Amino acid sequence: MGQVIIFTNENGGVSVCYPTGELPIEQVLTKDCPAGAIIVDNDTLPNEHNEFFNAWELSNSTVTVNLTKAKDIAKSKLRIEREPVLAALDVQFMRAVESGNTTQQAAIAEQKDELRNITAHSSITGATTVDGLKTAMNNLIDQIKS
Repeated sequence: MGQVIIFTNENGGVSVCYPTGELPIEQVLTKDCPAGAIIVDNDTLPNEHNEFFNAWELSNSTVTVNLTKAKDIAKSKLRIEREPVLAALDVQFMRAVESGNTTQQAAIAEQKDELRNITAHSSITGATTVDGLKTAMNNLIDQIKS
């Protein structure tokens, strides 16, 4: 699929430069990229894990996904997904308070606790591979949405 230029950026992540083809890639490397930048085949990158791009790390000319950083990204995505659901449950809870329905209040409180604790779910914290983490994250997002 072509070649790209990669390098570790100032944030410790990986930057990927996709030359336009106007100049030879070697010239782009020399002209526009920092020291330590290298040319690699695009298909050697972990593109199947783009959702964890900010967890990519470059070591010995190979880009890998840092699982610890990927878990933090997964937790952030779960927080984003649960936010509107928690807001809707807050409204339902207040209606239950106003109507004096303590049974409904308890049920809603339990749902909210489940959502708050979703980032500590064992399928996220115990994931041992990026593929496993991705599956767990997507399953939990589906659970939040249902």
